[in-house]
Amino acid sequence: MPTDLDFHVFDTTLRDGAQREGVSYSVADKLAVARLLDEIGVGFIEGGWPGALPKDTEFFARARTELKLRHAQLVAFGSTRKAGVRVAEDPQVRALLDAGTPVVCLVAKSDVRHVREALRTTVEENLAMVADTVAFLVGHGRRVFLDCEHFFDGYAADPDHGVRVLETAFAAGAEVGVLCDTNGGMLPMGVARVVADVRARTTGRLGIHCQDDTGCAVANSLAAVEAGVTHVQGTANGYGERAGNADTFALIGNLVTKMGLPVVPAECLPELKRVSHAIAELANIAPDDHQPFVGASAFAHKAGLHASAIKVSPELYNHLDPAVVGNDMRILVTEMAGRASVELKGRELGVDLAGQADAIGRVVDQVKVLEADGWSFEAADASFELLLRAQLPGAPEPLFELESYRTSVEHWGNGVVVSEATVKVHVDGERIISTGEGNGPVNALDNALRQALVGRYPALAEVSLADYKVRILGWKGGTGATTRVLVDTTDGVGEWTTVGVHANIVEASWHALVDALTYAVRHRAPAGA
Repeated sequence: MPTDLDFHVFDTTLRDGAQREGVSYSVADKLAVARLLDEIGVGFIEGGWPGALPKDTEFFARARTELKLRHAQLVAFGSTRKAGVRVAEDPQVRALLDAGTPVVCLVAKSDVRHVREALRTTVEENLAMVADTVAFLVGHGRRVFLDCEHFFDGYAADPDHGVRVLETAFAAGAEVGVLCDTNGGMLPMGVARVVADVRARTTGRLGIHCQDDTGCAVANSLAAVEAGVTHVQGTANGYGERAGNADTFALIGNLVTKMGLPVVPAECLPELKRVSHAIAELANIAPDDHQPFVGASAFAHKAGLHASAIKVSPELYNHLDPAVVGNDMRILVTEMAGRASVELKGRELGVDLAGQADAIGRVVDQVKVLEADGWSFEAADASFELLLRAQLPGAPEPLFELESYRTSVEHWGNGVVVSEATVKVHVDGERIISTGEGNGPVNALDNALRQALVGRYPALAEVSLADYKVRILGWKGGTGATTRVLVDTTDGVGEWTTVGVHANIVEASWHALVDALTYAVRHRAPAGA
């Protein structure tokens, strides 16, 4: 395993990662992603293929004036010269120079079968293509890395040709020879064996690039590091073609916290979760809650047994302090919850349960009954906090007493659909009737209820519905089923989630809306509001 600090973390989100199905970055997106990657301290950011893709050509042109990177160097990607073409006359090679990056990453065939069947040239010409292109770019002041495409598959068929490609590249001035598991079919033990063999046969710096077709891309990359590579390639969140690439965030997390290699500046490590989620937003992909290190559920604990141990010491069920990578530990309260889960969740929510054994017991029992009826508090912390506080001495009174509510939906002949809701409530002894309109019955009900309460609770004027999710539970045929509703509410500063369950979707929504407004008044509103 390498012991020196001269280690490359090379990110190819903007080139290889952009090949993921459904991902299409604008030039502005690519610039934003590059800035984010720089914030986690990677050494190299591969920006794309200038000359081959107009968008990438524009990206490199704009990057010269718009990107101010603190940690990373920008890399242009391209191929070696074409067979039978002089390197100085190859337009694709000239485009690599025009990109103006300090580093160029070339791709070359290292599987003799691909040389003969895909390039339709000779082994000797392929080696000359490598030598000529590397030397040409080095001669123009560029640092050159060489991606050896299909290296592992080629090594299995002919263990000599790939090594000859590496030796040729190193002799021409390449700094790194990257062994690519292009088809993603390797397992860690095979990667370790091949890398160790190649390490013994060559003298230059070796790198690793793994696809995730076997689900082993990160493990394969770490095995390669253990065997001697000092350059690792990955993509943000593992984005990439087919099953994706090695995840840059998991690579950094493991290299730093498990293998003891300070591959990024220490101050960058706590930025991993934030950057992971920000890049997911730019890619228009929902963040993976279960992603190692940076997922929202990476340090979430549901089982009561776990919570009992965590109450004694968080390290007993966490493989590292979540704050190291910018994440948080969460306790999930479900029907599996015990007293320790409730106590820890209360602590997380800022509710002091010291000496409240009876209240904790009542909450545990209530959660089990409610979850049996379809309620779920895993994603609805605000509703759970209200439930918890209601069991404590001195619990506040409800915001209002409901007399009745009704909703209606009118479909006019011209296609216009109008929803209206009327609520009748008693607030501090005053009977209030309020009517609201909305783009649906739930939105209308939300508007009517807030209008009824805002005179007594002015902070509700800043509150609005942010999102609304419905799940049907226990389908019984026809429309007979239990409905669970999750409501996301915001006051422009923060956001919170509440839950409601009922056979009637409007009634389920009512429960969630009441919790949302109650939470806003009890928890979000300034004192005296």
